[in-house]
Amino acid sequence: MGNTTEDVRIIPADNGAYDVVVVGAGAAGLSTALLLARARRRVAVVDDGNTRNAAHTHGFASRDGMAAADLLAVGRAEIGGHGVDLIEGRIGRIDPGFLVHLDGGATIGARRIVMATGLRDELPAIPGVRELWGSDVLFCLHCHAHEIRDRPIGVLGTHPGAVRHALLLCQWSYDVVYFPHDRDLAPRDRRDLEAHGVTVAEGTVKRLVTENDRLRGVELVQGQVFPRGAVFVVPDTVPHDTPLTGPGCERPADGWARTDAAGRTGVFGMWSVGNVADPKALVITAAIQGAAAAFALDQDLEQAVDTHDTTTRTSRDVPRPMPQVPFPS
Repeated sequence: MGNTTEDVRIIPADNGAYDVVVVGAGAAGLSTALLLARARRRVAVVDDGNTRNAAHTHGFASRDGMAAADLLAVGRAEIGGHGVDLIEGRIGRIDPGFLVHLDGGATIGARRIVMATGLRDELPAIPGVRELWGSDVLFCLHCHAHEIRDRPIGVLGTHPGAVRHALLLCQWSYDVVYFPHDRDLAPRDRRDLEAHGVTVAEGTVKRLVTENDRLRGVELVQGQVFPRGAVFVVPDTVPHDTPLTGPGCERPADGWARTDAAGRTGVFGMWSVGNVADPKALVITAAIQGAAAAFALDQDLEQAVDTHDTTTRTSRDVPRPMPQVPFPS
């Protein structure tokens, strides 16, 4: 389906090779590409195969509980059916114009760029956390808490937002243990936890106890083990936005690229959707953001033609073969 990195030749952007190059084939990128392709725009999606969610999708109407890999496979098949080129590769840099350079030397020309590259989770260096991430070690309450409801739950206090997580988890379980680990617990937070019936396990976490790749408990350096069925961690999140920083996209103090409601960045022709711009976006939220960007991009490309932008051409300027539709006998 589509081109591979080896198939892509160096094509100047002013030849109108693609109306839009979407970087990233998660929910946001696939949604953007699908809507643009249905608007008869020439679209390529570049993706390196890495995904943040390797488990299941939840809270997405009609897709609740669907394996994340299946959701992405369906989305890839849909955009392929609409003529989108799916290019396997990693972006090295993006030059003004736009020329998209892939690792390995391939270069793609585009009129507009959509970054949908997501983010990475920086996890605490506690043995067992990385190994169980996405299975028994979780983050998003509304994505995963329903599936482990009424089980003994632990919350690692490695992030300022961890106390809030523990309080909210009382909606799903009557057995919640909060592990301050190496952070001081403020008196007010302690009172709130006690008022909600959350047990505070004093001491530093040594490791997560596992058996057959499943969580069995949380062990403190003092030797005590708290049996747990799941553990929640609030990670630090870092956007995969290196190609955005090169063209000078504005990044406020919080470190996330500034965009408008449709995903436009401060750099002409560059858009950003999904978790790369919004760390709180769920899968369904990212898909909606991709759709909003596609609507706005289609109008933006049309306006470029209306204003006689001679450096770009709409895909409708390219001759298309007539479809062979058989007449009924």
